[in-house]
This record gives sequence, C-alpha cells and structure tokens, in this order.
Amino acid sequence: MLGILAGGGPLPGRVAAAALATGRDVFVLGFEGFADPVVLAPYPHEFVRLGAAGRIRDLLSAHACRDLVLVGVLRRPSVLDLRPDAFGVRVLGRIGRATFAGDDSILTAIVRVLQEEGFVVRGVEEVLRDILAPAGLLTHAAPDAMAFADIARGVHVVRALGVVDVGQGSVVQQGIVLAVEAAEGTDAMLTRAATLARSGPGGVLVKLVKPGQDRRTDLPTLGPETVRLAAAAGLRGIAFEADGTLLVEREKMVAVAEAAGLFLVGLDPANLAAMAQGER
Repeated sequence: MLGILAGGGPLPGRVAAAALATGRDVFVLGFEGFADPVVLAPYPHEFVRLGAAGRIRDLLSAHACRDLVLVGVLRRPSVLDLRPDAFGVRVLGRIGRATFAGDDSILTAIVRVLQEEGFVVRGVEEVLRDILAPAGLLTHAAPDAMAFADIARGVHVVRALGVVDVGQGSVVQQGIVLAVEAAEGTDAMLTRAATLARSGPGGVLVKLVKPGQDRRTDLPTLGPETVRLAAAAGLRGIAFEADGTLLVEREKMVAVAEAAGLFLVGLDPANLAAMAQGER
C-alpha cells in the first residue's frame, strides 16, 4: 500500500492515479488547509491536521502503508497553528530547531522522523516517471543573449535564496531582480512581478532546487497556470532545473507557452555558459 501525504494542487491525484494504474493500492492523507477535497475525492483518504503526528502515524499503520510519498503544495505553518497532539509534541522535540527554519528544513526533518518510525519515503518521480523536467528547449521560442544573461543572474539569486532556505524562484528583467520567491509561492510572486515590469524586452522566471535539498520533498513545481501568469507578467520565458523540477501537465504547459510565445527551457545551472553557447 502506498501512502500519499497530500498538500495542495493536482499532483496528489496524479500520483494516486499512476499508482493505481500499476496495480498498487493507495491511501491518501490530505493535510487540512492545503489538500483539495475535489482532488482527493476519487481515492481512499482522510484529512488530518499537519500537527496531528500521532493520528498520521496511526492511520498510515492501520492502512498498512510502508512506502510514502510527500506531494503537493505545503507551506510551513506557525507553531501555534500546528496544534500538535501528544505524539506531535514529541516529534517537534525530535525535529528541534528545524521547526523554526525554512520549508525545506522542516520537511527534511519530517522525512527523517517518518523513517525512524519505520516508513520508507519515496520521491514522487518513482511513481510518476515522466514528471521530472528534461534538459533543453521544450518550445520553438528560445532565449536570446539578453535572456540568457537574465537566466544567469536568476540562477545566482535563487542559489543564494536556497542556501538560507527561503525560496526556489526569482524574476529577472534586463539584469534587474524584479521579485524573489518567499512564503507566497511562485504564482503570487509572478502577480507581484507584473506590477514591477520595465519597458523593453521582458524578463524571465528561474526555478531551481535548493542546494542540498532532499529531493523527496518540495521540489520546484510548474504547471500551465504558472505559464499563463508568466505571460500575463510580460515575461519572455521560464528556465527551470532539469531533472529537479516537476512539470505538471507538461503537454498543456508547452501548448500554453507556444500560444503566448514564451520559451520553456530545462537547464543545468552548473553548465549554463555552455548551454547558452550551444543555443546560439
């Protein structure tokens, strides 16, 4: 039995459907305030508070879930909002300072605790084989020299954000950082960036995995709505880390990008200069 710990968005449903298609039973635990009831409705599921660690453990055990996948949008709540149960208090004690750190710190700590409890935490790509972004261009539109310079600037900024576990994205236009991603998420950042755009060639969105991030949790995720918002913000394209970014509804993403004239490009941040040379 595959246990799915579900945050927001459509991905938990896609993971459940993919597992069922291979003949594997699933049980979904949706986190209250994050998981979408409509997405979870077709599958066996329960809703739980993020802080109800004892109930989470007991439900997973009762449904014979050994392998787990953490998937979907999940932001770190305040300690007051967690309202931990008795076992949750002990879990918070085991997590320690990660409770007060960034999103990735607490998720990594949660993975560690789950493994200590005897569960095996899997990466989402082990269930959805085609979910990881490929390298290279996915669209006819391609970044020019200015766009590659903005991408390089964005890579530098996002790496710095990731080191302090703040965010995974930034918007750069003509060398100017218009916005960086924090607790609001990518879509809200793009809406904010739209109000800051300069005249002239549009900017780019850059999304990367945080340095040292546990890739079983909270990988950068992009979907068709992200592309629509990028177009509405006047951006020219989106650059994302290949083999580290989850692309939801990839074909639809590409179709939306093609219609808007945006480029989508999977990149290796460590080899950006060589890639830029190859695209010329």
